[in-house]
Amino acid sequence: MRGRAMEQRSAVIGADDAPGVLGLNAYLMYAIGKAARRRLTEKLTAHGMRLWHLTVLDLLADHGPQSKGTLATRLDMNPSDLVKVVNDLVGKGQVVCVRDTGDRRRILVRLTPAGRAALDRVNADIATTDGDLLAPLNRSERDRLSALLQRVHGHLAPTAPSATSAPSAPSVPSATGRAAGAEQ
Repeated sequence: MRGRAMEQRSAVIGADDAPGVLGLNAYLMYAIGKAARRRLTEKLTAHGMRLWHLTVLDLLADHGPQSKGTLATRLDMNPSDLVKVVNDLVGKGQVVCVRDTGDRRRILVRLTPAGRAALDRVNADIATTDGDLLAPLNRSERDRLSALLQRVHGHLAPTAPSATSAPSAPSVPSATGRAAGAEQ
C-alpha cells in the first residue's frame, strides 16, 4: 500500500519534482491543510455548517458576545461576508443579535443555548478528523506538533492589537473546540 501511495503522489506532483517538493515544509503544510480542510468540510456539511459558521460559534463561545465589527476584525473577514454568516446562524437559532446594554447604538452577536449545543456536537464529531489525520503520530508527537504549529501561527499572526482595538483572529478551532492559539 505504501508503494502505491508513493506512486500516486509522484503521479500528482511529478516524479522529478517529488524529492524537492516533499522537502519543503510550506508544501507539506499546504497539502496536509488541503486534506484537513476537505475532511473538516465533509464533517461540517453533515451538520449543515461551513467553516466560517464553526469559527464564529467558537469565537463567541470563547470570548462572549461580540459586535459584528469586532467579529469581522478578529476573523480578518469582509464585514459584508460576516453579516451573511451571522444571518445564517440567526436563521438556525444558534446566535441572536441584541443591543449592547452599555451602548444602545451597538448590536452584539450572542451565542444561544442551541448554538452552544450545535458547537458541542460538531466539535465532538470533528475530533475524529484530527485523529484520522494524525494517526501516524503518537500522543507526545501530536502534542509537540500542535505546540509547534501554534508557535508558527503566532509568528504569522498580525502584530498585537492595541488596548482599544480587537484582539487578533482565532485560527480554525481544534478538535477540542478551542481555537489553536486562543491562549495567545
